[in-house]
Amino acid sequence: MRAMIQFPDISPEIFSISLFGMEFALRWYALAYIIGIVIAWRLAIAALKSPSLWPGQKAPMRPEQVEDLLTWIILGVILGGRLGFVLFYQPSYYLAHPGEILRIWQGGMAFHGGLLGVIIAAWGYAQRHGISKLQMADLVAYTVPAGLMLGRLANYINAELWGRPTDLPWGVAFPGQAAQDCGQALGAICARHPSQLYEAAMEGLVLGLVLIWLTWRRQSLQHPGLNLGVFLAGYGLARFTVEFFRQPDAQFVTPGNPLGLAWEMAGYGLTMGQILSLPMIALGLYFALRPAKQKAAI
Repeated sequence: MRAMIQFPDISPEIFSISLFGMEFALRWYALAYIIGIVIAWRLAIAALKSPSLWPGQKAPMRPEQVEDLLTWIILGVILGGRLGFVLFYQPSYYLAHPGEILRIWQGGMAFHGGLLGVIIAAWGYAQRHGISKLQMADLVAYTVPAGLMLGRLANYINAELWGRPTDLPWGVAFPGQAAQDCGQALGAICARHPSQLYEAAMEGLVLGLVLIWLTWRRQSLQHPGLNLGVFLAGYGLARFTVEFFRQPDAQFVTPGNPLGLAWEMAGYGLTMGQILSLPMIALGLYFALRPAKQKAAI
């Protein structure tokens, strides 16, 4: 019998209370958002209170402005993530059921849509307050990975966004639909790649440490656009790689397309996550390499 790791029995709810006949619960995913926002806030404050990190020894905004910026960004994440899921992954369904588009509590958020929402929100805030847009982008990019890591850990706890079936010894026997689908693919053995943990490590921990090191040890904020480029290229490469191990979205999986490819030609293809990651990689390389051509290498 193949070795596998049994999924830990962790409730998606940390605790719940009943008030006036209604149930209120704190979930791991909500806690991940809260802690991620707090970490991003503290990282941004620390950078803005260190003028020596910035060009001309001057931070682009005051530390007290960060709280206002976070409000804009939170709205960008929620609206962009939801609309991205609707447009990128299930447009036909939501065109037929437009009343469900705003039902965020039912699930369905897309990172790439959330990223676009953050970009629009940060650009709008910078435009309104006369802040350098590239410096704003560098600041935001440096603070994001911690939240990504926590979000992926919450995905794991919730037993969602699991990976493809595997017979590797670290494969995890997820419950529910994952077990049913996996059982059909592997018979009595049902284990999947813990792709949420792969993403937490690559998109969150590793990318976050790289950006912190660049910011504090290599003075990357002195080169506007560099942090932004490293984040975009780093996330794009990490997501592109993990897509080989992550179970594709159900709407793309058919008997004739078991790998869930959104684009296929001559036996090769890409998932939707990989397609959306390619522009990130290209744009990231542009911003990361552009400063090196204009200024001394870091």
